[in-house]
Amino acid sequence: MIRICSTEDVPKGTVISADVDGTQIALVHGEDGQFYAVYDECSHAAVALSEGEVEGCTLECWLHGSRFDLRTGEPTGLPATEPVPVYPVEVRDGDIYVSLTPSNGVTR
Repeated sequence: MIRICSTEDVPKGTVISADVDGTQIALVHGEDGQFYAVYDECSHAAVALSEGEVEGCTLECWLHGSRFDLRTGEPTGLPATEPVPVYPVEVRDGDIYVSLTPSNGVTR
């Protein structure tokens, strides 16, 4: 697990982009209070998901409106049809850690 930042750096309902050993990650503080990490590129249009909107447990791509479930990486709204990698997140002592081994088996 690699430390990304403090939990205070990602307010609820927001997303930040982080470079983790050369992999761009979108780190999301979901509206459910949980932290999620997904590959920071839409599987449809190759744009940064970290620039999108958080809604519940989904992240919406700003360009064409594709939505991704933050828990599974599965698209929940077209035009995307392919899932994005989801990375395990741990919160320890107020810090957020991410593993670069996708929990959903999807590689980029």
